[in-house]
Amino acid sequence: MRATVLVRPKPEILDPQGDAVGSALGHLGFEVRDARVGKVIDLDVEAADEATAKAAVEQMCERLLANPLIESYEVEIVG
Repeated sequence: MRATVLVRPKPEILDPQGDAVGSALGHLGFEVRDARVGKVIDLDVEAADEATAKAAVEQMCERLLANPLIESYEVEIVG
C-alpha cells in the first residue's frame, strides 16, 4: 500500500524557513499571511489492510519520521 506522510512544525513552534519563504513571496508581490515549511514522505508499506498500514506508518512517525514534540503529521493511505 502507498502511504503519504505530511510533517510540519506545530503552530506554536517558530518556523524560520517558513518565515523566509513568506518574506520572499511578499517581495515578489504575493500576499501571504503565514507560510509553514514541512516535508512529504512517500512510502510503500506491506500490510494486510488499510488500518494496519496506517497504524504501522503512525508508529514510524512517532519513532523516526516526525518529532512529536515540535511537529505534527498526517498520514494518508492509498490502497
